[in-house]
Amino acid sequence: MKWDWGTLGIWIRKVISRRERNGMDPDLLKQMARGIMTARPDEIACDECFQQMDRFVEMKLAGADPAEAMPLVQDHLTRCGSCREEFEALLAALKAMD
Repeated sequence: MKWDWGTLGIWIRKVISRRERNGMDPDLLKQMARGIMTARPDEIACDECFQQMDRFVEMKLAGADPAEAMPLVQDHLTRCGSCREEFEALLAALKAMD
């Protein structure tokens, strides 16, 4: 799907302005809008990231560069705080077992 980014940006600004007047958190709306505007067509979702996380962590522990081998997982971890926390917890747990 091809986005008309100009029109989408205008619509998002109108929604944010309307929500500010109606009591919704404008920072949350701006964060959501930023996520929409920076989404990639090949981006993976949390469930797919989670399915690939074991392999990503194993590569990291082996000294390989998982970001190079699995760029979509790296991109998702950069964008998604929840998945990044899961990754960091799994990495720390496996390091502690050594």
